[in-house]
Amino acid sequence: MVMNRKLLLGDEAIALGAINAGLSGVYAYPGTPSTEITEFIQGNALARQRGLHSRWCTNEKTAMEAALGMSYAGKRALVCMKHVGMNVCADAFVNAAVTGVNGGVVVLAADDPSMHSSQNEQDSRFYGKFALIPVFEPSNQQECYDMVAQAFDLSEALKLPVMMRVVTRLAHSRAAVVIGDARDVNPLNPDTGKHWVLLPAIARRQYQSLIDKQVSICQAAEQAAVVETPAEGCKLGVVACGIAYNYVKECRMSHPVLKISQYPIPKETIRKFAVQCEALLVVEDGQPFVEEQIPGLLGADYRVKGRLTGDLPRTGELTPDSVALALGVSEVATLPAAQNLAARPPQLCQGCGHRDVYAALNEVLDDYSGARVFGDIGCYTLGALPPFQSLDSTVDMGASITMAKGAADAGVFPAVAVIGDSTFTHSGMTGLLDAVNENANIVVVISDNLTTGMTGGQDSAGTNKFEAICLGLGVPAEHVRVVVPLPKNMPEITRIIREEIEYKGVSVIIPRRECMQTLQRKLRQKK
Repeated sequence: MVMNRKLLLGDEAIALGAINAGLSGVYAYPGTPSTEITEFIQGNALARQRGLHSRWCTNEKTAMEAALGMSYAGKRALVCMKHVGMNVCADAFVNAAVTGVNGGVVVLAADDPSMHSSQNEQDSRFYGKFALIPVFEPSNQQECYDMVAQAFDLSEALKLPVMMRVVTRLAHSRAAVVIGDARDVNPLNPDTGKHWVLLPAIARRQYQSLIDKQVSICQAAEQAAVVETPAEGCKLGVVACGIAYNYVKECRMSHPVLKISQYPIPKETIRKFAVQCEALLVVEDGQPFVEEQIPGLLGADYRVKGRLTGDLPRTGELTPDSVALALGVSEVATLPAAQNLAARPPQLCQGCGHRDVYAALNEVLDDYSGARVFGDIGCYTLGALPPFQSLDSTVDMGASITMAKGAADAGVFPAVAVIGDSTFTHSGMTGLLDAVNENANIVVVISDNLTTGMTGGQDSAGTNKFEAICLGLGVPAEHVRVVVPLPKNMPEITRIIREEIEYKGVSVIIPRRECMQTLQRKLRQKK
């Protein structure tokens, strides 16, 4: 075996690990902190040589379903998304555990504790538990690389999808990784079994098969757990999960450590470890997934400390200092915080077309005392901040249109939805269909910058198709209006917005101008 070392992000280690594990396709929707996985695969020479499929999907549900199709054909597939994407693909994800797989399927969920670029701090490990499938959680970049191959192997051994969970701090930090040889891809071998057809009679049989596999899944988790030092007669033992293991090690304390990197939780290992300690501190980045389960194993009288008890912060990322404080050891040395720095909140780029959209909206809506603007997920969400302060809500992908409809149903006028091009095709089209079917009195602004701007300029699924999509969904042709968001066009844009507000029904305005970042990138490439 030829071994070499590369300096890789956690995301890049996952991507290279998947390629070298014989990957045939990656299916994903861009979302920080998972985006770099697919981008690395798209730029990898071996992936291109092998014809590895790596186009972006419309949303996470279509990604999960396409990966299942590749698995059906006998090939290995990787599905990548950020944690909130798990909510979108949950239907296909949970049912994939019931159908089972043919070629290996690994579902990579990148969680975002502290919400660096997200709406919530949900922990994807709960989805793995809910679906009754194995979950891997690496603690460093080397494990990111190694565990992908292990996850594919386990997926094919158990005939189940396997989840792999990472967090922002691991996904976006670099370390040296030892790289091995690349495995060949699986041959084409479609599965003709009836277990893919989830009629009730088949689904009941498949669900029983999933339950029967729990013994093997739990055994694999027990084998992966590592007790680093004996815990005989110790007052406090530490249960460290994923990246939090590094924070524990940085504290250089003498407490015994049980490292967990695979789920379901290794119950027998935890019991044996706990017997030798008076109490346990559970250190995990994310929600108290393990901490909530341990009392059920050890009894209510056994002391378990962690996020729920206040020994560790209940929200946000853990740090070496917060772990050191919980362990009662001296704080780890950190750089002092910078003093007297002015806050620099994020803003839309100078020259961005979204700016002109909000300027026009604000000018027009000043004349309507009851106006409400429902926003969506994308870089244009920054329109909620100064200087525009245009948005009244931002909840989830696609919510702008359906919330505007619901508000209009309740009597709000005017009700305006602002949604981006990529978000519209991700999960806005069905909401627009609902609005059309009831002729809701709303104005939908599809702010089209010809790319998925927030995550770095990936292709947008609906580019050059939005007028046709809106017409196909039933929006009257005379109320699908396209404008070019530039200051010189402000009189035209404000006039059109006023006309469509006064129209009693569904109207769509499409301000279209290329993202400044992707435009500048193209201009640099031409030089």
